[in-house]
Amino acid sequence: MESVSLRPYARLPRAHAGREILHSTVDAFGRAHWLLAEPGRAEVYDALVVSVDDGQAQETHLSAVTARFPLLDALPEGGFVVADARRRGDADHVQVFDALGRVSWSFAVGDAIEHLLADESGDLWVGYFDEGVFGDDPLSVPGLRKWSVTGEPLWELPLSTAGGCMADCYALNADRSTAWAYYYTDFPLVRIGGDGTARVWESPVGGAKAIAVSDGGAAFFGGYGRDGDRLVVCTLAERTAAPYLHTTLVRPDGSPIGPRRVVGRGPRIHVQAAPYTAWEVWDLGESG
Repeated sequence: MESVSLRPYARLPRAHAGREILHSTVDAFGRAHWLLAEPGRAEVYDALVVSVDDGQAQETHLSAVTARFPLLDALPEGGFVVADARRRGDADHVQVFDALGRVSWSFAVGDAIEHLLADESGDLWVGYFDEGVFGDDPLSVPGLRKWSVTGEPLWELPLSTAGGCMADCYALNADRSTAWAYYYTDFPLVRIGGDGTARVWESPVGGAKAIAVSDGGAAFFGGYGRDGDRLVVCTLAERTAAPYLHTTLVRPDGSPIGPRRVVGRGPRIHVQAAPYTAWEVWDLGESG
């Protein structure tokens, strides 16, 4: 089976090699960001966000970060959101920083965050893993929620969704005002429109870790065990995602990906292989 190669996308400048990479992402506008701190950070610490856009790097210093297991994303008007994946008791565990790196808001969105994606309007899409869905924090129970950047709950996945109840959000894609989710146990592909309505397709694979969507098509990347680098490209029919290509995604040099982070944004699947200093990308819209 012929493989498909990622292409280089963005790289952390070498000047920051001595810092610990706490998290990294690609935002709604295609900018890559790294959250960095000095090794041995305290419970409350200062951090540095390095943003790379079209090869140009910019630094933002964040003051008094509290997240132990941080997830980062950028906001459209400048500034950043940092969430702790695990919430301690009833603590506020999401911090919103302004463009100067100062905390402007803090609030809670629930325990066991798997995905945190800001869309182009600045609203936050949050997907939870199973310890949140079945845990003691009621904010996490729906499995997928949308929040305002000031912590106002805007939407949650209804129990009546045709794809069934969510036990674990495996993949999330936020593009413009639309979000796409893929989750355990039945692994449906669910599109949530700007008005909050959900449309569901049956997917052909289980265990994928990222999804891409474009012009009536969808792609599923990842899987269990030996399917970790699997890429399945589909046409979206009335009720099903019908596969027409099964292949393997590889690094630009043809090597296996290995440990990675993944972010789905519209038609793109962004992949960051260990040691997490560079993002690479595959684009469904360019797949022919």
